[in-house]
Amino acid sequence: MTSKAEWLRATLLATSLAFTITGSALAESAPDAFKVTDFLLDNGMEVVVIPDHRAPIVTHMVWYKIGSADEPPGKSGIAHFFEHLMFKATTHHAAGEFDRAISDIGGSNNAFTSYDYTAFHETVAPSALELMMSFEADRMRNLILTDDVIKTERDVILEERRSRIDNNPEAVLDEEVDATLWQNQPYRIPVIGWMQEMQQLNRTDAAAFYDKYYRPNNAVLIVAGDVEPDTVRALAEKTYGKVARGPDLPPRIRPVEPEQNTKRTVTLADARVSVPSFSTQWVVPSYHSGKPGEAEALDLLAEILGGGNRSRLYQALVVQQGIASSAGAFFQGTMLDDTNFTIYGAPRGDAKISDVEAAVDAEVARIVRDGVTPSELEKAKDRYVRSMIFARDKQDSMANIYGSTLATGGNVQDVQQWPDRIRKVTTDEVKAVAARYLVLARSTTGYLLPQQQAGN
Repeated sequence: MTSKAEWLRATLLATSLAFTITGSALAESAPDAFKVTDFLLDNGMEVVVIPDHRAPIVTHMVWYKIGSADEPPGKSGIAHFFEHLMFKATTHHAAGEFDRAISDIGGSNNAFTSYDYTAFHETVAPSALELMMSFEADRMRNLILTDDVIKTERDVILEERRSRIDNNPEAVLDEEVDATLWQNQPYRIPVIGWMQEMQQLNRTDAAAFYDKYYRPNNAVLIVAGDVEPDTVRALAEKTYGKVARGPDLPPRIRPVEPEQNTKRTVTLADARVSVPSFSTQWVVPSYHSGKPGEAEALDLLAEILGGGNRSRLYQALVVQQGIASSAGAFFQGTMLDDTNFTIYGAPRGDAKISDVEAAVDAEVARIVRDGVTPSELEKAKDRYVRSMIFARDKQDSMANIYGSTLATGGNVQDVQQWPDRIRKVTTDEVKAVAARYLVLARSTTGYLLPQQQAGN
C-alpha cells in the first residue's frame, strides 16, 4: 500500500511525464501502434485498452471513483482502510491466495489510495490477464468481512500512520499545512486519516462503504500492454461483466473552498531535522475545475519556474547564487476539485532559510511582473513533449494517466487532446495565471526547522 508521499511522486511523474505521449508526437510516428480503445460493459464499468506490443507483459488496473475526500464526516481513513481490506478472503478465495497466484507467475501487484480514487494494479504476462480479472471481479463484491479481520487490519493502518506520518517530521508538517491551506474542502483531511477517527473504524463502517462504492458502475478498468482490444473486451465481459450493476451514485459534489484573503504560516521545529526547508502553496484550479486553458498554463508555469535544473529557481538559487541546496515548483493538476500550486526551497552552506525564501519570492514576482519569454515557453513545451515520449516506455505511466484522468471527471479525449492544448498556451496566459493565483497575501507557507531554530 502506498503512502501519500509515494502516491504524489508517482502521480506527478505520470501527469508531468506521460500525459502527452498519446498525442501528436507519437501519432505521427506510429499512428496505429498505440491506438487507445475505450468502451462500456453492460453493467456500467468503463474499460480502456492501451496496446503496447514491445514487451510480453501487461498492466491491469482497476480504479474506483472513491477516495479520502469522499469519506463521511468522522470516518477519515476509511477509503485507505478499505484498500487494505480488499486483500482479505472472499467467498471464493482464501486470504493471500491472490498474492500467491501473482508471485507464482513472477508478477507484481499493489494498490494505492488518493483523495479522489483508489486503484488496484497487477503486472503479469498476457496469459495471466484473465486470472487477474477473475480475482479482481471476485473481490469487487465477495469479500468476507469479520470483526477479527477488521481489528487486525485496523491495527495495521494505525501502525502505518505511526511509522509513516507521526515518526516523520516532514509528513507531520505536510498534514498541518494541508489542514491550513484548505479551509473547507475535504483535501484538508489526510488520506490515511486522523488517528482518533481511524481507531473507531469498524465492520459496520467498512461494510457500508464497500456496498456503496465497490461496484462496476463506479469503476474504470485500464489494461495496458501486449494485448488486443477484442481480447480484453471478451475477457472483461466474461469476468467483470458478470458482476451486477450497483445503484447509480449521486454526483461527487463537495464543499466549496471560500475566498482566501490571508497569508498563513505553519512552523514545525524538530530535533530530527538537520537542514531547514520551506514550501509555499496556493489554491488553484485543476484540469477538472478550471476554465479552459488555465490548468495548462499552470502546468507550464510550474515547469518554467521550478520544474528541473533548467528552471528559473534552480538556475538562480542553486547555480548562480549558490544559496540553495534545492528549489523548485510543482502543480498537481489531475484532481477532481481545485488543487495546489507549490514552490519550495532549502538553504545551502551559510545561507539562511529567509535568504532562500526571499529569492524564491523574487523569482515569482518577476514572472508576475514581466511574464515569461517566448523562447523559454517553447523550450518548456518541448521538454514536456520529449520527456513524455520517453515515458511511453513505462506501461504503468500510461495506465496511471488514463486511470487518474477518468477517475477525476475526464475522458480519453481529454488525454489525447492535451498536447495540442499545451502547444496553444501563450506567454500572456502564463503571466495571467501567475498574477491571478500566486499572490503571497493569499498563500500558506510551511517551515520545517531544526529544534534550535524554534524561537527564530
